[in-house]
Amino acid sequence: MSGGAFGGLEVIARQPQGKSKPAPLLFIHGAYAAAWCWDEHFLPFFAECGYAAYALSVSGHGGSPGRDHLDSFGIDQYVKDVAAVAAQLPAPPVLIGHSMGGMVAQKYLESHEAAGLVLMASVPPQGLWAAALGLAFQKPGLMSDLNNLLGGGRVALDALREAMFAQPVGAEDLARWYRCMQPESHRAIWDMTLFNLPLKSRMHLPPLLVLGAEHDTLIPSSQVAMTARHYGVEAEIFPGMGHGMMLERDWAQVAGRIHDWLGEQAL
Repeated sequence: MSGGAFGGLEVIARQPQGKSKPAPLLFIHGAYAAAWCWDEHFLPFFAECGYAAYALSVSGHGGSPGRDHLDSFGIDQYVKDVAAVAAQLPAPPVLIGHSMGGMVAQKYLESHEAAGLVLMASVPPQGLWAAALGLAFQKPGLMSDLNNLLGGGRVALDALREAMFAQPVGAEDLARWYRCMQPESHRAIWDMTLFNLPLKSRMHLPPLLVLGAEHDTLIPSSQVAMTARHYGVEAEIFPGMGHGMMLERDWAQVAGRIHDWLGEQAL
């Protein structure tokens, strides 16, 4: 599903058979990605669990317009994109944001309400600075590859494996996902690093779940714990997993925890 109803944005939707749970789920992807990353496992899983599940591609990503002027988009534009989709849903959604998508979700809550918020390996409210510095020192080659990808260059498949996965991943899947990767907006990266960080004092905070991965090289578990402390909750860290939590071999553990949490919140 895409186009008119959502302001021209690409939206992948999976509907349950029978009556939907009260709160729809809206998934927000990370940098270099698009809605496709949620449709591998999470959208079908949650639709089977009775949820109307939607994933959008923010401006300049996937099948959404604006790729030719990607660098003009900052985090505020991505927030507008989420708002445009959320406004068309039957009820305020639970936002599920991964990496950059988690930052977008936090910024969204400064001016909009949501039924719940799940942050997966999210950029912390303090920004990317500490994570970027750590990566530059510990894995300078990977930092260089990410900068190359940011500018529209190509990198080795192994760079994607190193950045996203701690568990075994099939060569065919890795190659397919690599073909779906794309450049990211420099402006959005700078917004997340320094210039447009979320302010808790402005937020309408709903029930919140903060998840991370033990072997995440991009958003280390220490940063996830910092995010959780900032919002007064406990971080939950999945052992043996990397940054691409929705695509890792044990993705169902993450989806299952989110599903249980939704039930605990009566969402």
